Amino acid sequence: MSEDTKTRKTAATTTATTATTTKTASSTRTAATRKRTTRRKTAGATAKTSAATSARTAAAGFGRVAIYDTTPHGETTPRVELGEQFHVSAQLAAEQGLVLSAAAIVRNPRGKETQRRTMICTNPGLSRWEVDVQAGEPSDARPWQSGWSAVKRQLGDWTVSIEAWLDPYAAWFERARKAVDARKDVENALDAGATLLRRWASTRDAHLTAGERSTLKKAADTLDDRKLSVAERFAAATNDNVTALHEAKPLRDGVSESAPRMFHVERPGSSFTAWYDFFPRSEGAVDDDAAGFTHPGTLATAVSGLERAAAEGFDTVCLPPISPIGVTGRRGRNGVAHAGVHDPGSPYAVGSADGAADSVDPSLGTMDDVRAFTTKAHDLGLEVALDVSLFVSPDNPWIAEHPQWVRRKADGTSADPLDPQSERKDMVPLNFDADPDGIVKAIVHTLDVWVKAGVTAFRAVEPYRWPAQAWQRIIEQTRHAHPEVLFLAESFTAPAMMGALSRAGFTQSDCYFPWRNTKRELEDYLFEANSDTAYTQHDTFWPSTHRILTDYLRDNGIAGYAIRAVLAATGVPSWGIASGYELVENKQQPGTQAPENPEEYEIRVRDWSEADKYGTAKLLTSLNAIRRRHPAARSYHNLTILDSSDANVLAFARHTPAELTADGKPDTLIVVVNLDGHNAHQSMIRLDPAAFGLPAGEPFTVADELTGRTFTWTNDNYVSLAPWADVAHVLSIKR
Repeated sequence: MSEDTKTRKTAATTTATTATTTKTASSTRTAATRKRTTRRKTAGATAKTSAATSARTAAAGFGRVAIYDTTPHGETTPRVELGEQFHVSAQLAAEQGLVLSAAAIVRNPRGKETQRRTMICTNPGLSRWEVDVQAGEPSDARPWQSGWSAVKRQLGDWTVSIEAWLDPYAAWFERARKAVDARKDVENALDAGATLLRRWASTRDAHLTAGERSTLKKAADTLDDRKLSVAERFAAATNDNVTALHEAKPLRDGVSESAPRMFHVERPGSSFTAWYDFFPRSEGAVDDDAAGFTHPGTLATAVSGLERAAAEGFDTVCLPPISPIGVTGRRGRNGVAHAGVHDPGSPYAVGSADGAADSVDPSLGTMDDVRAFTTKAHDLGLEVALDVSLFVSPDNPWIAEHPQWVRRKADGTSADPLDPQSERKDMVPLNFDADPDGIVKAIVHTLDVWVKAGVTAFRAVEPYRWPAQAWQRIIEQTRHAHPEVLFLAESFTAPAMMGALSRAGFTQSDCYFPWRNTKRELEDYLFEANSDTAYTQHDTFWPSTHRILTDYLRDNGIAGYAIRAVLAATGVPSWGIASGYELVENKQQPGTQAPENPEEYEIRVRDWSEADKYGTAKLLTSLNAIRRRHPAARSYHNLTILDSSDANVLAFARHTPAELTADGKPDTLIVVVNLDGHNAHQSMIRLDPAAFGLPAGEPFTVADELTGRTFTWTNDNYVSLAPWADVAHVLSIKR
């Protein structure tokens, strides 16, 4: 065996190169680990053995190999999507001079082993071992589709355990090589090797075939043959056939297994989703200049919104409440206190004489129209989400029946306890302190009505205004009857409450991405959103919403909209836009970070024929297509920040090893973005090719998924991006 081969075969049991030019997003890993070059690529060939262990690591004691500090940490069960790539690690310890190996074992809810992946020692000083795994295979199946039953059977609580063992062959190899090189105590070393190979050939744990046992016995006989040269004898025990067996079916001593770590595996769409938000009353709306008002669209005309979302590659459409809107205190255009006769009011002021939250606004249609709408969405491959507002209109039938459900002032009028200075008269928040059981029951009933009409996800509007405990009860009771339902929290709030809502059961969360604009802010936020925090909180990146228009979008025009779309679509697996993003609607209310004439208070008539001149719709379509093509876009646990020399150029990569892709090929996306919407910038982008499964020091080809152009890259790469040409590269490595 050549020296290169020797080094390669023993690398997995000794060390892994630590890079200094990258930062891997995992908040609980050591600084050295964060900077590693994702040598998960060699995390190896999946082992084919399933050995019994000599002892299990638990609170009662260690096995022969001590296994501890397994990650991810946390008091709650980590959540991942079916087939999502995620990261596990542990510290291993045995007495000095021994060589260790380890594997991560994934088991499904029935206890069946589905994956076993070799771990890599990424920090020899701390003996930190790491690997990426996945629970099941990725799927895009949705609850209404024919393949759903097969997917549903895979959901639930999976486990991952760490198995570690002493590697006597690797330890012998190192000692024997030194003895042969030094020509000292050679016979003892070769005799020990022959004994070891015969023991290996006879062990049941290795699951060797008759031919493989014969290979080892012949190598042992050659080691014993003193008629041959020392070099010939040593080569027989270290040739490619033997080292291949060592990699796939090793001799393992003192096999020890950690206590299993439970992971809750959720359905497709729980992590990897592209949201499209629109108002049905704006779809198909027509201005009537003669009459001086706008005729609203309906659920029937809103099919145009479904078709647009599907054409642009989105997965989920999200609607505001479609229930009757109250009349009392109705607000007009731009949220002014007094509405005009034709102003539709805010759909979040739920309830009128026409019904409560479980009814359909007559101006939009009927419950039959809702079912027709969701059926059309499903035919287009879209699922339908509906906003849930716990604000109610004073006209809501619930309030007439249960006046204690809202707080009241001394004079008997309703009060907003969370905003005493509020002068809003059109809506007040429900008061869970008065009758929590009654309110929870009413909301769960309401959600049940919509699920039976075809809705499969709900977005809670400003959920931080109500107790996390109440949301936990609502979500648990809804999922008891409908386990497929997803919940998105519109939680632009303090981190503690965001964390509480995620732990209460929300599948995804809106977050502070719209206000993270500088390179440093974005690097930190990307790191945070893709860290171990994502095991409990899936942040969804929205560049804007129908309620939010940031200064950045106001000031950077078409380029700004393109920049934020690229960052949102590639920065995390879940992202979304609001209707009108394609038209670069960037007029802002003075003194606020809200859009001028927000759609919440009016019916918006849009000229969609204008979309082509901006190019934004084409970009959105391309980004969603890229996301679907590339497995690396599907995980919250595979992002690495890359070093870039310019303060306005941000670069990061997402990498999935070959063992975790359907086609058996590694998948890597490298995203480089010019954050300046007005000026061109040039930067050097530094990376370690070995981090992405490429030979160190050799050039490789990348293709821009947005333009089709190809480039040759190495460790250091020059990039020039201009807002009037390319605001970003989304590069895939060609293998």
